[in-house]
Amino acid sequence: MTSIERILGSSLDELRATRSSVKWRFFEPDVLPVWVAEMDARPCPEVVDVVTRAVRDGDTGYAWAPPFIEAFTGFADRRWGWRPDPEQALLLPDVMIGIEEMLHTLTEPSSAVVVSPPCYDSFHGFVEAVGRRPVHARLDEAGRLDPETLAGAFAEAGRGSAYLLANPANPTGVAHTRAELAMLAGLADEHGVLVLSDEIHAPLVRPGVEFTPYLSVPEAAKGIALVSASKSWNLAGLKAALAFPGAAAAERLASLHEVVTHGANHLGVLAQSAAYEHGEPWLDQLLGELDDNRLLLEKQLGDHLPGVRMMPAEATYLAWLDCSALGLADPATEFLERGRVALSAGTRYDREQGSQWARFNLATSPEVIEEAVRRMARTLG
Repeated sequence: MTSIERILGSSLDELRATRSSVKWRFFEPDVLPVWVAEMDARPCPEVVDVVTRAVRDGDTGYAWAPPFIEAFTGFADRRWGWRPDPEQALLLPDVMIGIEEMLHTLTEPSSAVVVSPPCYDSFHGFVEAVGRRPVHARLDEAGRLDPETLAGAFAEAGRGSAYLLANPANPTGVAHTRAELAMLAGLADEHGVLVLSDEIHAPLVRPGVEFTPYLSVPEAAKGIALVSASKSWNLAGLKAALAFPGAAAAERLASLHEVVTHGANHLGVLAQSAAYEHGEPWLDQLLGELDDNRLLLEKQLGDHLPGVRMMPAEATYLAWLDCSALGLADPATEFLERGRVALSAGTRYDREQGSQWARFNLATSPEVIEEAVRRMARTLG
């Protein structure tokens, strides 16, 4: 694929005219949305071609997993030097439905699930949905895994519990290092805790940053990783995902009933296979644009909202903003009601200490970023 026009370059008028997803329809038309994790991106041409061809030809039946598995394992090998065993992969409707099923099947109702706030908000919701006891192992001030905190949480949770890892982390944008993941795996093994690694943001690391797949760490043999192209190629509406077991977890993953594979979307499987197999040039261009946007957001905040601190991010297209210096009781609500710009409230990700934080989705056009910060700044006037 040759370089296309800017992927994240649509004007605000164009976005409003062409987008009908939840990001652009949930709030009133005058609200500028920089909240939910979907990109305002022009699509990868190879994905458009395969989906268009399938619909045109009536190829709209049930999903067939092997080409999807092959496409991902090839991508993982090229990108990270990691090639999971394709024979042990499991097709899933999406990452979080897969995690939900694993919590139901692989843990007892009396078990706990450990999460590390600030973390992906659905981690909290799915722990509640499956009726497991939540235990928190907070990240440190830099957003990194803390061994002492993890050990205490795992001891409190007890053997047979699970830990939900976001690798890379959402909303903080931390890319966990190999040493950190080895530490986590060692503690999980010691305390009998199953690690489920959500790697949906894995390809979205900044240029020069290394992503480490959890299962590429030898100590992580008892864990399970879940992957999808939905975030990196903006395919959330074309659902499909894969799960891979560590070398010592194949039997546990295989114990899930075969019916859990039935919900994967056939068009999603085709689209994600094309993304993994042919979409790396598009992805590389996107990563460069996201890096430019990150720098733009940092500058705009410095110029218009110098009291807001943006946590340094190594991955994802999400900015975690500390708004505590602004003196607002509820920054996200104030930005929405007075500035007409929608960010995600920090309490979604950190129920105990997130009230002064907000998450900003920078996977959009520079025009939207600049307008959003101007509106946020007007909130203080």
